[in-house]
Amino acid sequence: MANQSMQLDRVFGALSDATRRAIVMRLCDGEASVGELAKPFEMALPSLMKHIRILESSGLVASEKTGRVRMCSLQTEALATVEVWLAAQREVWEQRLDRLEMYLRN
Repeated sequence: MANQSMQLDRVFGALSDATRRAIVMRLCDGEASVGELAKPFEMALPSLMKHIRILESSGLVASEKTGRVRMCSLQTEALATVEVWLAAQREVWEQRLDRLEMYLRN
């Protein structure tokens, strides 16, 4: 359970930044080079690489260097932990709302 909690912290932490969310959304369309990922942002390449390293450490992105080009791809396995957690939270809140509805009816 502690490992799952740490994974959730890393994923939510990585997704807490708008630049990293934009990178993840771009990678939903398929793999991309760091240069392609950098185009929409007004920042130096080293700054973008910091964002990519955070995404990699969270497990959301993998990168591989071939020659002088670093390609990045989305790793959906990290999202599975979030999906399980969100489903559990949804169930808890649906039960609470159902109890509230019953209370208000009585």
